[in-house]
Amino acid sequence: MNVAPLRHPDSVSSCPLNSPISTLLERKRSGVHAVSPAITVAEAVADMNDHRIGAVVVVEKGQLVGIFTERDVLKRVVGAGLDPRQALIADVMTKDLVTVLPSVTVEQAMEIFTDRRCRHLPVVENGQLLGLISIGDVTRWSVDLHRTECEHLKNYIVGGLSG
Repeated sequence: MNVAPLRHPDSVSSCPLNSPISTLLERKRSGVHAVSPAITVAEAVADMNDHRIGAVVVVEKGQLVGIFTERDVLKRVVGAGLDPRQALIADVMTKDLVTVLPSVTVEQAMEIFTDRRCRHLPVVENGQLLGLISIGDVTRWSVDLHRTECEHLKNYIVGGLSG
C-alpha cells in the first residue's frame, strides 16, 4: 500500500481546492462497502450493483488488502476470460493501493486521480480505513462549490445594481 506523497501548494490560501478531503468524507456520510478476498467476483459484482457503486475495498482480518473496481472486472476477469462465479476477489483485485491521508487537499486528490489514472482513493490514517473517495465525489463537490459561488456573485451583482 502506497500513501500518496503530499505536495504542499506554493501558497496556501482560502481557496476551496485547499480544503481537506476529510470534508468530502463528512459530506458523504455513507459507510465504505467492504468485501472479503475469499468471495467470488460474481458475489462482489452483485454487491456493487445492489449498492450502485463502482468499487469495493477488500478487507481481511480488519486490514485493507486491496480494492476491486469495475475496471478490474473488465480487465482482469472479462479480458482474461475468467468465470466470475469461480474467480476469487483475492486473485483479481488491485493490491498495490494508493491511499491518502484525510489531510490531503481536494486539489492534491485531483492530481492523484489524474497522475495515477485511478477513480477511487482509500482514505487511511494510522492504519485505519476512514473512507473511500471517488473522482465522482470530487466532481460533485466542485460543481456544488461553483454553483454556490455563482449564486453569491449573482446576488452581489443584483444587490449592487439595485442600490
